[in-house]
Amino acid sequence: MTKTTVMLIVVALAAASYGLDAQVSSDRLLRANDEPQNWLTYSGSYMSQRYSLLKQIETSNAKNLELKWMMQNQVFGTWETSPLVVDGIMYLTQRPNDVMALDAKTGRMFWLYRYTNSGRQTVCCGAQNRGVAILGDTLFMGTLDAHLVAIDTKNGKPLWNVAVADDKLAYSITLAPLVVKDKVIIGVGGAEYGIRGFVAAYDPKSGREVWRFNTIPGKGDPGNETWSGEAWEHGGGSIWVTGSYDPATNLTYWGTGNPGPDWNPDQRPGDNLYTDSVVALDAGTGKLKWHYQFTPNDGYDYDSVQVPVLADLMWKGTVTRAMLWANRNGNFYVLDRENGKFLSGTPFVKVNWMSGFDEGGKPIQTPQPPGKVTYPGNQGGTNWYSPSYSPRTGLFYVSAWENYGSIYRKETVPFEPGRRFNGGGNTVAMPNPDAPAMRRNAINDWTDVVGRGAVIAIDPKTGQPKWKFQMYDVTDGGILTTAGDVLFTGGREGYFHALDARTGVELWKANLGGAIMSAPVTYSVDGKQYVIVNSGNVMAAFALRE
Repeated sequence: MTKTTVMLIVVALAAASYGLDAQVSSDRLLRANDEPQNWLTYSGSYMSQRYSLLKQIETSNAKNLELKWMMQNQVFGTWETSPLVVDGIMYLTQRPNDVMALDAKTGRMFWLYRYTNSGRQTVCCGAQNRGVAILGDTLFMGTLDAHLVAIDTKNGKPLWNVAVADDKLAYSITLAPLVVKDKVIIGVGGAEYGIRGFVAAYDPKSGREVWRFNTIPGKGDPGNETWSGEAWEHGGGSIWVTGSYDPATNLTYWGTGNPGPDWNPDQRPGDNLYTDSVVALDAGTGKLKWHYQFTPNDGYDYDSVQVPVLADLMWKGTVTRAMLWANRNGNFYVLDRENGKFLSGTPFVKVNWMSGFDEGGKPIQTPQPPGKVTYPGNQGGTNWYSPSYSPRTGLFYVSAWENYGSIYRKETVPFEPGRRFNGGGNTVAMPNPDAPAMRRNAINDWTDVVGRGAVIAIDPKTGQPKWKFQMYDVTDGGILTTAGDVLFTGGREGYFHALDARTGVELWKANLGGAIMSAPVTYSVDGKQYVIVNSGNVMAAFALRE
């Protein structure tokens, strides 16, 4: 027996011993809620509620949480990944495109796969990767140079690597793919560089493209008439946050980003479909079934890439398959996810770019005069960070920026391949100079200060807040809720919070020393529930004291 053979046998035995050879079938993904000890998709399940049935940690004992292990990212910078956990093994990415397998109980690393980008990759907003998807014993990762890579879960070896789009034109992939049945679905970023966005599905065995839906319709396609002249060719419509899936309708839902050029709508007259929209696609064919546009002819960079949260609600006496959406434009929406019908829209932060909705649910826009403040500002009322919905409380939870405004300017800009295609810019509106000075112990003065953060619990049936947890700084952290009625989140100050999901009362917090810009994940190993979160370039795992 050769030395190489012995090493391969040892690796195989280790893989089996630690569960690295586990198989995640499409049926397991379909029934992810039946495995609360695991975290099998980017948002926990196809419904994207980021809600867990685990309840070992609950409101009465959350104060007893303690740090169990930490793992340091080998690349500095904000860390936005959301890991998967499969039978005690954690799979996650570190920026820009490394993939790791860890022992979810101890943080011990089993293997590390390093992907080398082309060197031509161009991204507007950081060298981020938000995670992987899994099917069988294969992981799938999108890359900054717009490739899709398949990786063996047992040893981290690449299985195939296909180009999805041309990175020389500033196409990129920063989201975590979504596996639906026998397809790996991804979307591309790059609207700030005048790309033409799309969602595409790939065969998990070969990497062959199965279908593609262009978020900017071409000549002769429905929706192209909402563009002037040839503006559609560089119309944007990025997809940079993972979508959702409804097995009952076989529809997959994806939020689309801003049009191009970004801040000059005069350069692209019309509604500019399907930018700033949710598109419902047949998961088998990629055909558009319906759409709803949140911000037609967007001039504010109100990307609608937020996670589509699916929930079955009693709506006006009828059980309705609903979609819940807190949008960057400052409104909380309820849509019928079967047909896209607008059910309600309610501001959850200060809004003045519109005054209401017409009978069909289209916003009545009220553009502010040049030099005046538009609310919400360029960062929006919320952004890409994951919200949560708890079926126990019936509440929708969102990380928000309150009283945040911007002053916009327009510029005519020519399109140049691979160059920024912004069409203007914006400046943050400053606080009223006559307002009281902000003090750390005077949080109630926050309404007179620009850009304060809050976690807002919204009743979907009314659109009204039930409670708010105010933060000193703005928050980019996502949210997790559990059957223990505990809500976990964090913010730029570096605090990791546990709140009572019913009341918003703080139960516990820990200062981790770095900005939290990802969503917490929970799982269980050997009967113990863990909660992990990224802070700065460190991942921290917490559980109850013994």
